[in-house]
Amino acid sequence: MTEAYDAEVMSRSQIKKTGEGGRIGAERKKSAPERRRMKAVGGGKTEPVEYKPRKDIGQQRQASARTQQPEQERGSAREKQLAAAKAERKKAAQARIAAKKAGGTATAAKPKAKEAEKTATKLLSKKKAASAPAPGYKAPKASGLSRKERLAQTQKGERLLRDIILQKTGKKSEKELKHKYTSR
Repeated sequence: MTEAYDAEVMSRSQIKKTGEGGRIGAERKKSAPERRRMKAVGGGKTEPVEYKPRKDIGQQRQASARTQQPEQERGSAREKQLAAAKAERKKAAQARIAAKKAGGTATAAKPKAKEAEKTATKLLSKKKAASAPAPGYKAPKASGLSRKERLAQTQKGERLLRDIILQKTGKKSEKELKHKYTSR
């Protein structure tokens, strides 16, 4: 006899299959063609960057590492302050209910928490308008050269400049010049 589970029970199940490397749940990494970040491999060519798997795969993170822990002990001054604020809110709510029952209107309705937060953020934020680029500006194209190739190209240019300067001034070596033209 084979065991069969109800579809509803299966959907509510808490058991998760482990993936490769003890990973919990499915791997959500993008495949090579989906990756946007590229690296220069030399010769003017680029390819997608390869990412290493995380070191903590398959390990359960403790709640203390994930959530904010209280910084002060229970019954501290902050706790008392919070309790007083809560009591004040409760008192105000009861006053509003009493006024509503009597047929009158509540005295000076306080702004809602969300509205107050919105106005506060608007006042505090000093967002500058995004400045438009200069007219005729074009972003530089990626060379496709690796770091080694770029360095070699720079040094070649420096040597060429040094040779021209030596020829013009009639000096024999770079040591005789006032300024150094090569980086090494």
